[in-house]
Amino acid sequence: MPPRTFILASRPSQLARVQTNAVVASLEALYPPSASDSPRFEAAFKTTAGDRNQSQALSLVGGKAFWTEDLETALRVGSLDILVHCLKDVPTTLPDDCVIGAILERENPVDSLIVKAGKPWKSLEELPAGSVIGTSSVRRVAQLRRKFPHLEFLDVRGNVDTRLAKLDAPDGPYAALILAKAGMVRVGLGDRLTADIPPPTLFYAVSQGALALEIRRNDAEALELCKQLNHRETELRCLAERACLRVLEGGCSVPVGAATQLDLASGELEMTGCVTSLDGKRHIQHTLKEAVKSAEEAEALGARLAKVLVDTGAGEILDEINKDRKRRVAEAQAAEAKN
Repeated sequence: MPPRTFILASRPSQLARVQTNAVVASLEALYPPSASDSPRFEAAFKTTAGDRNQSQALSLVGGKAFWTEDLETALRVGSLDILVHCLKDVPTTLPDDCVIGAILERENPVDSLIVKAGKPWKSLEELPAGSVIGTSSVRRVAQLRRKFPHLEFLDVRGNVDTRLAKLDAPDGPYAALILAKAGMVRVGLGDRLTADIPPPTLFYAVSQGALALEIRRNDAEALELCKQLNHRETELRCLAERACLRVLEGGCSVPVGAATQLDLASGELEMTGCVTSLDGKRHIQHTLKEAVKSAEEAEALGARLAKVLVDTGAGEILDEINKDRKRRVAEAQAAEAKN
């Protein structure tokens, strides 16, 4: 039989294309196309609901499946073989017949400040009172309101180029954007980064900076390919973070932050998690640290941290956030119906 051709797919954004093509290149390095018995790899790009809806705030449009559901439908019926995701966009619970086959080595997960072209500011601290920061993340807004109550925050949607164009427009409202450093570096725009905003000022999103490969659970060939790209340290850190978020029942609209470190020599995994109220006035944060030897132990650590957060006040914050989101969704639907 001829070698199998694997279709790797993602969204059509510039970042998604760069990431998918990089994974194809990694697989072709392991299985050179010149070898007659090597499997073949092709990239494909499919529009998702998140790409089609660029008008509504992410906090109102239904969680992370907004970015993955259309791709998963094609994966499950067999028209695609491997999905390449930013792991932070992947729901913490997958369809029963799908599984994460690999988590690739993580880029720096920190968030970064990008200042409007031509402006002299070098940090959030230097921005004048009333400056407008563009971000679609309630996590970033909630945490930054704690330390920078004098700044304003405004939703901004679109791919990286679109957001930068909105930022740099002379008559645009934005003084700066906040984006994940990893994505900017991957698309070759690292020179636009003004300053990193690391924890404890801004705890990053769960699994930010890591790529994941999603496959059908029963596809043994795809699983063997994915295993060769898996990065163990990243896997343990991200599984702990995702387990914490799963227990908290968080999604794109929930301000859950994380930070993890794994000591390879001792096997000790340290994880900090936080939940912040939308106004930034309440912030629940805890850290757990223990040795982990398996994915299951990493997930157990993350789940325990989530329980500590809930028991010490995060549960009340999350309940309030969910009620607020339902109210705003109802208001948006009512306004749409009127129009």
